[in-house]
Amino acid sequence: LCVLPSSSEGFGVAEKIVLLTFISAVILMAILGNLLVMVAVCRDRQLRKIKTNYFIVSLAFADLLVSVLVMPFGAIELVQDNWVYGEMFCLVRTSLDVLLTTASILHLCCISLDRYYAICCQPLVYRNKMTPLRIAVMLGGCWVIPTFISFLPIMQGWNSIGIIDLIQQRQFNKASNSTYCIFMVNKPYAITCSVVAFYIPFLLMVLAYYRIYVTAREHARQIRVLQRAGAPTDDRQHHPDQHSTHRMKTETKAAKTLCIIMGCFCLCWAPFFITNIVDPFINYTVPGKLWTAFLWLGYINSGLNPFLYAFLNKSFRRAFLIILCCGDERYRRPSILGQTVPCSTTTINGSTHVLR
Repeated sequence: LCVLPSSSEGFGVAEKIVLLTFISAVILMAILGNLLVMVAVCRDRQLRKIKTNYFIVSLAFADLLVSVLVMPFGAIELVQDNWVYGEMFCLVRTSLDVLLTTASILHLCCISLDRYYAICCQPLVYRNKMTPLRIAVMLGGCWVIPTFISFLPIMQGWNSIGIIDLIQQRQFNKASNSTYCIFMVNKPYAITCSVVAFYIPFLLMVLAYYRIYVTAREHARQIRVLQRAGAPTDDRQHHPDQHSTHRMKTETKAAKTLCIIMGCFCLCWAPFFITNIVDPFINYTVPGKLWTAFLWLGYINSGLNPFLYAFLNKSFRRAFLIILCCGDERYRRPSILGQTVPCSTTTINGSTHVLR
């Protein structure tokens, strides 16, 4: 990401075995999970009709590229304690790292904004905001914006202005005769990179998910009031108590899911980006092993995203079971004519939306 100093202390044999096992599990989880998400949307017509899923598929593609193009080279350097691919490929790999991880975070931000408009606004507002053209523009921005903090400044060397001597000193270890792929940044680049890649998306996600949480809680409160008064809670011809209970459970689960999403996002990325801004102001004294731990904690988020945004969704789980069980008819979606209450939707502000 924005600062990737290698660990000059090195690791012992036992530590390398544990690291290799753990890293392999993370990479495998990220590859399989994100592939499964992409295949599920491509094969399931109902999933393709939901606008949010376009962001989820693009997110899965970004996380898949992180697990294929970025993680393996970082793991090799970490275990071998040496970089053998040359200086130019080091710059390319670092640029891909910044590009893809930032794109992944921006996709998470777009998903939060899409859900905000779907749940907190009236249906007409959502349809006007989330047109196919606007979705395409948002997806394009998720991929174009990161290039301005990745390939452009890194290839031009803007990140190393003022600290070239320090970078050259850390690129070569005379004691072990090892070369490292060092990516250090000056103060202006550290601040710019962190603000664009993390702090602005984080602020937008907090605001969006807070409003979603408040809306869900208020809607659940209204349902409880109506239930106590004995009034019907929906225009449909369902038993009031049964339907109200279903909706309250759905929205309570939705609110809990939002807490899980924000909690995992903060846990994975906050340590790295806080250290990323602090390190240049303390003369780059953060230990290499601590950088490594924070970096891979951020990578883990690419493996968690399929579980958070897809595996918690009942429609996605059904599609996954069909794929993994080779199209078993037991997991096929029941006929629309036979459904009375859609178990995978919730009605807010008079509009039905998918939210887990």
